[in-house]
Amino acid sequence: MPGATPPRNDPQSALDLAVFAGGRVTRYPLPADGQVSLGRSQENDIPIDDSSVSRRHALLHLGPRIALEDLGSANGTRLRRERAAGPTTKLLELQLEQGKTVELSVGDAVNLGSTLIVILPREGAASAAAGQGPGAPIVRDAAMQRLYALAERVAGSPLSVLLLGETGAGKEVLAEHIHRRSPRAQGPFLRLNCAALAESLLESELFGHEKGAFTSAGQAKPGLLETAEKGTVLLDEVGELPPGMQVKLLRVLEDRKVMRVGGLSPRPIDVRFLSATNRDLAAEVKRGAFREDLFFRLNGIALTIPPLRARVSEIAPLARAIADRIASMLGHRAPALDLETLAALEAHRWPGNIRELRNVIERAVVLAGGDALLPEHLLLDAPATPPPVEAPAATALIEARPAETPAAAAGAPQPGEAAGGLRSELDAIERRRIIDALEQCAGNQTQAAALLGMPRRTFVARLSAYGIPRPRKGKG
Repeated sequence: MPGATPPRNDPQSALDLAVFAGGRVTRYPLPADGQVSLGRSQENDIPIDDSSVSRRHALLHLGPRIALEDLGSANGTRLRRERAAGPTTKLLELQLEQGKTVELSVGDAVNLGSTLIVILPREGAASAAAGQGPGAPIVRDAAMQRLYALAERVAGSPLSVLLLGETGAGKEVLAEHIHRRSPRAQGPFLRLNCAALAESLLESELFGHEKGAFTSAGQAKPGLLETAEKGTVLLDEVGELPPGMQVKLLRVLEDRKVMRVGGLSPRPIDVRFLSATNRDLAAEVKRGAFREDLFFRLNGIALTIPPLRARVSEIAPLARAIADRIASMLGHRAPALDLETLAALEAHRWPGNIRELRNVIERAVVLAGGDALLPEHLLLDAPATPPPVEAPAATALIEARPAETPAAAAGAPQPGEAAGGLRSELDAIERRRIIDALEQCAGNQTQAAALLGMPRRTFVARLSAYGIPRPRKGKG
């Protein structure tokens, strides 16, 4: 991180920042003290690829105490913290005023727009060595076992590998596995989302620029490809590359050199390229949308990952692993998944594949609050009746649970309290998530459904069930 001080030497005090964005969890090591900027811009110490996050959203102040400062973000910063209330806990929410600072504790959950961040103790080397890290693959299905066996053989070669499969099927996990099994395992692994970078910035980000190459280029900056020297680069969503960048990437693949924007001579690079796409690149070549020569360069060997619905035997172990990891992050015990819950997971079609499963389980662990995961925590089915309209968000601590009646406050059980109260709470949470997704996607229902890992038909049904007005035609 730019200007960051070295991390704490004491492994017990070393901290990571876990960022839940884009259907995945990324951990960033934090320095012992100093400041770490968070936001959508690549100029931040920790860039977050989420349109609901401002370009410069917040600042972490690190030292003996940890504090978070909102930098005047557009979509706000919210702290969520559990508080003991007798034998149970209650969820409190603090809407941080723009430009204000709040002190954080390890395990506190904070929303930057729609992105969740949590400060966690750094994962120990022992757990990583035991294969329990976030990138450790779970392979149970026979077809997947054959695929990973082939990947093991390919890993030791210099071949370019093209990974094919539906969105969220596990292409990045397989790419990381190939990197870890390759001679380049000690080098960096760099994932580039070709669809996320604006075309106007793509060349400068990939290849770097020299000082004065354009108005804001106050100093020279190496490109992302240069930073992956001796390592592996995954070109994710490679089918989304614009034609002009396809030409430049082909030249890099052939010459193994990059030319910085404004530079006079190319710089050699030593990287291995993997690429991934959910598109049929052969069909894209036929219709003239993708260069044939680039396709041949990328397609040294193609590995196709089957969708999760074709790997039902992997759903239960994947769900348990995700639940255990998220519960550990939140300081909860590993939650149980009963047979009814597992049956509901295995019956679902998973159009969003592992990415959707991860979202469902992460949310379920939060909703369960340390208890066993029940089918209603999964929120896989549309509710029968719409929930009551939410009150406007407050700017102070708000109890997220429904208000207690005098009888409940006295500890007396109420009819239907467990089922009815939980259902109302879950409905309100999902309604809020749908509204946030629509706002994040500018009202585009198709994109919002994809963001939530939900079939569009189900998404539209829930708009009606929750009484959420559908955006005007022309917005998806």
